[in-house]
Amino acid sequence: MQKQELQLQQQIEALIFASEEPLSLPAIRQLTAVNLNQSELQAIVGRLNREYEESGRSFQIEFIAGGYRFFTRQEFGDLLKKLLAPKIRRKLSNSLLEVLAVIAYNQPVTRGKIQQIRGASPDYAIDRLLVRALIEVRGRADAPGKALQYGTTTEFLDLFNLPTLKELPELREIKEILQEHEEQQSFTRLHGEEKVSSGNEQAGNDTGI
Repeated sequence: MQKQELQLQQQIEALIFASEEPLSLPAIRQLTAVNLNQSELQAIVGRLNREYEESGRSFQIEFIAGGYRFFTRQEFGDLLKKLLAPKIRRKLSNSLLEVLAVIAYNQPVTRGKIQQIRGASPDYAIDRLLVRALIEVRGRADAPGKALQYGTTTEFLDLFNLPTLKELPELREIKEILQEHEEQQSFTRLHGEEKVSSGNEQAGNDTGI
């Protein structure tokens, strides 16, 4: 490989590594000042991935949500779920996850339809999901009232490591995430109550009660 080609490959690798979001072809063109086309960029990414595989690295570069990003290899998926699932649950409350799941599997969908499916008002959850850029307005429904319709964003794909909406997990998996979240909350509350109870008992013993 010529020095100039190697330098470009290193630049692209560094940019993808440092980016906090998937790096698109136009962004790479602008940052490197090189007029790459999609096949040229894919060839560079392919060479990098072969080097990672040959050296036994645990990661590779993948195309997701309109850009390129580093990901650990698939065989480490179960291990990383243990690390990432609590992070996702901390970011999204149970009610937000429920509304997000309804939108993801029924988009574009109106507030009224979401409320019909959930049996509860989605207004607060929709507002929070809009602020976090996980959903967006997708126009208006072709029905009386012209209610706003909502759909998921590339940020949603990025958060759940999905290349496209076609890769959405089964609804059963979403329900399992929600169930795990509820069980974790119950355990936390119970554990906290035990600590308070133990603390009160200790205080009683110290005062001779």
